[in-house]
Amino acid sequence: MLWIKSFHIVFVASWFAGLFYLPRIFVNLAEENDRTAQARLFLMAARLFRFTTVLALPALAFGIWLMAGYGIGVGSRWLMAKLFFVLLVIAYHGTLGLMLSRFRTRGIDRSSRWLRLFNEIPVLLLVAIVILVVVKPF
Repeated sequence: MLWIKSFHIVFVASWFAGLFYLPRIFVNLAEENDRTAQARLFLMAARLFRFTTVLALPALAFGIWLMAGYGIGVGSRWLMAKLFFVLLVIAYHGTLGLMLSRFRTRGIDRSSRWLRLFNEIPVLLLVAIVILVVVKPF
């Protein structure tokens, strides 16, 4: 099980790296006026989103494997809380994809300040998840 836990941690860390960086590309898009630079940033964002999605899948699969392997179930309140935050991470990830698609078709409709604040959400989610896993407060 330690190998599975190790791979889960590696893929979660990699997934979050993408979640941290993609909104920063959106900030750069919001501040960029040059069409050539914007096209390059959109290409970077699309590639990063695809790669981040590929990293999320094994992170989730290894997490499910850990739950099954350790026999952790619905009776575990800290796990249910963690899974709630994981669902929020998945929703955030999906929102990034929708934003990328919308930005590509309609242009950037958010300020760079708003995007900077939006970029802080995965940090808060990660803090909550790590505390729930390590401390298991309930």
